[in-house]
Amino acid sequence: MVTLMQKCHSIIVTGKVQDIGFRSVVEHIARSLGIPGLVFNAKDGSVKILCCGEDSVIENFTQTIRVRGEESGAKIKGIKEILLPFNIDLPDEFSKVSADDEIDIGRKLDKGNGFLKNLPDIKDMLGSFIGEQREHNTHLEAMVIGINEHNARLEAILEKLVNR
Repeated sequence: MVTLMQKCHSIIVTGKVQDIGFRSVVEHIARSLGIPGLVFNAKDGSVKILCCGEDSVIENFTQTIRVRGEESGAKIKGIKEILLPFNIDLPDEFSKVSADDEIDIGRKLDKGNGFLKNLPDIKDMLGSFIGEQREHNTHLEAMVIGINEHNARLEAILEKLVNR
């Protein structure tokens, strides 16, 4: 429930803030501060937040988002806060909103496919590695034979010493 001292805010966080767990960070911060509201991924790549609270609490919230967001891997370009001219009845417990799940999943799959297309030919790379590993194994086998021969000589010497 929004009190008279609390004001509602729209906060837009831009930068590399999607696909890294940033909404969970925002949700955790808001819940720890007792802020009612919602956070969701926007189609433009930003993360949007609707919340209500006293000015000092919202200021602390945005500063903490910047610090903890960067610590968790976000590359925050900007945080724009807009004071809304009206109050919104937001959920008391701050929550992540899963908006357009199909679009979000499709976007993530497209990113993954693009990443895989840019990888060198894995078959050629693995083939080269297997060849190098076989050569390495051949060298190791020769070393093991040498060590075994050395050990046999040492055992013969020890046997002679014991039998003296």
